Amino acid sequence: MKKWMFSFFVVILSACNRNVPITEHSQGVWDHYFVYPMSKLLLMLGHVFQENYGLAIVALTIVVRFGLLPLMIKQFRAHIAMQRIRPEVLKLQQKYKATDMETQRKLQQEMMQLYQKHGVNPMSGCLPVFIQMPIFMALYYAISRTEEIKLHSFLWMQLGHRDPYFIMPLLASLTTFISMRLSPSTTTETAVQMKMMSYVMPIMIFMGASSVPAALSLYWVVGGCFSIVQSLIMRTTEAAK
Repeated sequence: MKKWMFSFFVVILSACNRNVPITEHSQGVWDHYFVYPMSKLLLMLGHVFQENYGLAIVALTIVVRFGLLPLMIKQFRAHIAMQRIRPEVLKLQQKYKATDMETQRKLQQEMMQLYQKHGVNPMSGCLPVFIQMPIFMALYYAISRTEEIKLHSFLWMQLGHRDPYFIMPLLASLTTFISMRLSPSTTTETAVQMKMMSYVMPIMIFMGASSVPAALSLYWVVGGCFSIVQSLIMRTTEAAK
């Protein structure tokens, strides 16, 4: 789901006006309470790293990911729990295999009771995505509307411009592929879908990351690397139980 969200915001953000500099006098709730604080935070982090705003974005990404870690652990455990109750889910689906509205209503009712019994929330994976949405958007505008960050050179690229060599988009695509392949699947059908999407989404991510400032691709790559390490650790921990 988060990959679809990323692609959606790439399209939306690419079409937005991002030429007006952001300052403490900027008007509007979004600019004043989201974009300007993000700009100030990046400038402060950049000062810590001797005006290196690339490292500031790396640090910000890691902080955000650590902040989301409890939710991600909860999401992972929910996936594992869904795998464990899969036989019971199949029994319910077999019991209520008729397609009429009343039968399907009973199926959903008993499914919810089953989830509650085992403490499973099927929607637990959505919260981290929704939390990251305003962060991602604020980061986009903060970079695009803060001259010090927009014109800053990091490695081979200017943060406020597209990666001229497409290295970051390629890395974003690669980390997406790996993280998706490491994601647990609750059903055989889901596993097939995830495998197919693990080939489709990297292409979409590459196209999206190629159309936004390199700083956003950097944010995505660092976040992807964090997700890979996180998944490997959680899978190892779960296997050791």
